[in-house]
Amino acid sequence: MNFRKRQKGTVEVNTSALNDIMFFLLLFFLLASAVANPEVVKLLLPRSQSGEQLVAKKTITVSIDENKNYFIEKQPVSVEELQSKIESYTKEAQELTIILYVYRDIPTETTIQIIDIANKAKAKLVLAVEPKK
Repeated sequence: MNFRKRQKGTVEVNTSALNDIMFFLLLFFLLASAVANPEVVKLLLPRSQSGEQLVAKKTITVSIDENKNYFIEKQPVSVEELQSKIESYTKEAQELTIILYVYRDIPTETTIQIIDIANKAKAKLVLAVEPKK
C-alpha cells in the first residue's frame, strides 16, 4: 500500500493585471470629474432642428446695487430711463440678452419690475447668481 500524501496543486489568481486596470479606471474618473463643472444648473434645453447652439448677438448687463441705484453697462440710469434705454438696445440688436445683477437684499418686486421691462422689449433675461460656498 502506498500511504504517501499526494501533492495537491495550488490555485492562484493573478491580480496584477486587474490592479493596473482599476488604477487606470480610477484615474480616468478622477480626471473626468475634474473637467465636469459641478456648478452648472441642469436644465432641459429647447431643441433645434439644425442642432446648433444659438449664441446671443448682443448682451448687456443691468445692475441694481444695495441703494436701489440702476446701472446699464456700468452707466447710472434712473428708473424712468431704464425702459427706453433697454428698448434702444433691442432696436440695435435682433437678439438681446440682458444679464441682471441684483444685490441680494433688494426686494423681489424690484427684480420683477426689470423682468417686466425685458419682456415688453422682447429681450431674453438671465438672472446672475453666485455659487454657494
